This record gives sequence, structure tokens and C-alpha cells, in this order.
Amino acid sequence: MGLTGWRLFSLIMAALLGGYALATTAGIFLGGVLSASRGNAVVTGNLLSFSIYAAVVIWVFTVRRPLYVWLGLIVSAGLLAGAGLLLAGWPA
Repeated sequence: MGLTGWRLFSLIMAALLGGYALATTAGIFLGGVLSASRGNAVVTGNLLSFSIYAAVVIWVFTVRRPLYVWLGLIVSAGLLAGAGLLLAGWPA
């Protein structure tokens, strides 16, 4: 099974869009979890999100199965977003 056609397109989109979504939610989550001043925590979370994005792009092309990649990205981003909302006191 080569990486051609829709499989390749799906993996590229997962790396670009799914990786961005996961890195963004991880940055927001880390900004709320880190025990530093609010400004330092946000900057640290944002800087760590760049590393997370690069790791996700590499991970996407090692798995090579679009279904597993998309499921992993959606579940991970959903869990981080939910935890971030809970940390923010939502719903209140």
C-alpha cells in the first residue's frame, strides 16, 4: 500500500489541520496547567505547542493509516479541549 491519491491527501490534511488543532489545544491546556505566572504559563504553553506540532507531523507519516491518524488526533484534541474548558470553570 503506497502513499498515493486520497490516502496521501488525507495524511497531509491530518498533519496540517489536525496537527494544528492538537497543538493549539495543547498550548491552551498547558497555559492553564503550568504553575507560573499567567503570562509565563501562556508563553511556555505556546512555545511547547510548536514542538507538539512538529511531533504530530512526524507521527502522522509513521502511522500511515488515515483512519487511525484522524481518530488519534480527534480524541487527543477533544480530551485536551475538554480538560481546558474544565480548568477554565466552564460551564459556570
